[in-house]
Amino acid sequence: MDFKLTPEVDETRQAIRRFVADHILPLEADPSSYDDHENIRLDLLDELRAKAKSEGLWALSMPTARGGRGFDTVGMAACYEEMNRSIFGPVVFNAAAPDDGNMFVLNKVATDAQKEKWLQPIIDGAVRSSIIMTEPAPGAGSDPSGMMRTRAEKKDDTWVVHGRKWFITGAGVASHFILLARTSDDERRNLTAFLFHKDQPGWEIVRRIPIMGPEEHGGHCELNFDGLEIPDENRLMGVGEGMKCVQIRLGTARLTHCMRWLGLAKRSLEIADEYISEREAFGTRLADRESVQLLLGEAAKEIQIGRLLSMHAAWTLDQGSRARAEVSTAKVQVADTLHKCVDTAVQLCGAKGYSKDTVLEWIYRYARQARLVDGASEVHKMVLAGQFREQGLDYWHWG
Repeated sequence: MDFKLTPEVDETRQAIRRFVADHILPLEADPSSYDDHENIRLDLLDELRAKAKSEGLWALSMPTARGGRGFDTVGMAACYEEMNRSIFGPVVFNAAAPDDGNMFVLNKVATDAQKEKWLQPIIDGAVRSSIIMTEPAPGAGSDPSGMMRTRAEKKDDTWVVHGRKWFITGAGVASHFILLARTSDDERRNLTAFLFHKDQPGWEIVRRIPIMGPEEHGGHCELNFDGLEIPDENRLMGVGEGMKCVQIRLGTARLTHCMRWLGLAKRSLEIADEYISEREAFGTRLADRESVQLLLGEAAKEIQIGRLLSMHAAWTLDQGSRARAEVSTAKVQVADTLHKCVDTAVQLCGAKGYSKDTVLEWIYRYARQARLVDGASEVHKMVLAGQFREQGLDYWHWG
């Protein structure tokens, strides 16, 4: 693949870098910029989103006709990395999970009528969205097709939903939802995807689940469905095609996590480098000590490996491949890299890194989820092992 960015993508990447430095990073240092869940305060977010939209730095992956920029996955990779130099960055540019993944799949598979009703408001920033899959044990986790217990039963032209879900990201503020439910006991085509609005009766948020890290807006919620009625016109794709719908979404969505995490990993080393360049001990700057250089160099190497794997996966997706192995490889590598880099940065900054004087402790707590979200690292390694056993030496192919 060619690693050279198009002029439009590179100009946009640089514009995002300037925007983050000028408008977002200064807010991180002010405790009053944070909401009760350690994310950017909503009134500040609204101001920044309006400014980002006015400068054309908005919903980059969406079609230009719908207010986006029409960037491919490679273009997204370059720009998302710049966005997440700030812990507040992605949501400012309408590039945060779960909205970006939901926009992607709706743009791919929704009907024109569904796009107008369900997709366009998310692109415009008028509403937030969520996708509802995971269930409490013994329900669906890494194996949704085999373990899904939430059911949708057809009655005339309406589907009636009963079940329980949890760890649903963003549900507390979302208006538009994508719901995955069991619609048959067929071995392969047993799940279907649906769309519903927060104001429809028959469901409730049971609780916002406390987590160890800072939270996305809307948190991670437990939901109960007790007779939610969804018109068949709000079914997404065909009956029994729920897993296909999810797979279309998750390939790119998993990779966008990697793109963003690389930005946080780079920011961690940036903070550490600033500190060790000034801090002296026993008459020598920390930056001049070989032991410190080894730690910094090792972390920098891992970031570059993650960037190359992520860009290769992005390019492979843009060629029309599902890129399962490429995405899984990047997901495992970058999740580990994020934790390694912020852990190294905390160590190099000492007590300051462990304090709230920098955002390192925020990133450190956030980083632990990386090896769990959108498939635990062990599940992705199982995917890689399965493909290796199937393909043998051809697993390592060119092109």
